[in-house]
Amino acid sequence: MKLDVRTLDNEKTGETELADTVFAVEVRKDILHRMVNYQLARRRRGTRKARERGEVTGTTAKIWRQKGTGRARHSSRKAVIFRGGGAVHGPRPRSHAHSLPKKVRRMALRCALSAKVADQQVVVLESLSLPTPQTKVLAEKLRALDVKRPLIVAGGEVDPGFRRAAANLPGVDCLPVQGANVYDILRHETLVLLPEAIRVLEERLS
Repeated sequence: MKLDVRTLDNEKTGETELADTVFAVEVRKDILHRMVNYQLARRRRGTRKARERGEVTGTTAKIWRQKGTGRARHSSRKAVIFRGGGAVHGPRPRSHAHSLPKKVRRMALRCALSAKVADQQVVVLESLSLPTPQTKVLAEKLRALDVKRPLIVAGGEVDPGFRRAAANLPGVDCLPVQGANVYDILRHETLVLLPEAIRVLEERLS
């Protein structure tokens, strides 16, 4: 499969070949679902905490006498049935991360890339260099390219001027190719790749 290579001025400079083993595989929604759950679980902080009976403040003196009141026997205001009492089996700090085989993670990334190619939502740019690294200039160039809410995947590093210009644009994210991931690819409308990023992804996923 071939895609046009364009400049930020929307001028065609050539074509690039995409490997079918990476950009034209069967899109499996179950694999994408597992991968997104895996990523979001690893991002969770897991710091929720509820105070249990031994951690709340309250008297341990007997609340009322044992007999004659018609009420149940209680010896502490910290019991779980009282207002201000401790929680039963409340949340505790823990890690929500779980494991996912490396082969499944690679397959998920191939599926995400293939889904974007199938939907014609992939743009290949020759470079990210801007003559004047300004947000207004970059917004105009992205508008001319008809790129909406893009995830821009560069080569080894994102051009510092381009990163500064894109910082204030809503819905625009820039990542080096090492940070390309399924969740960010799927939540952005357009995927913008550099030829160097394509080569690295093909070497990594073939």
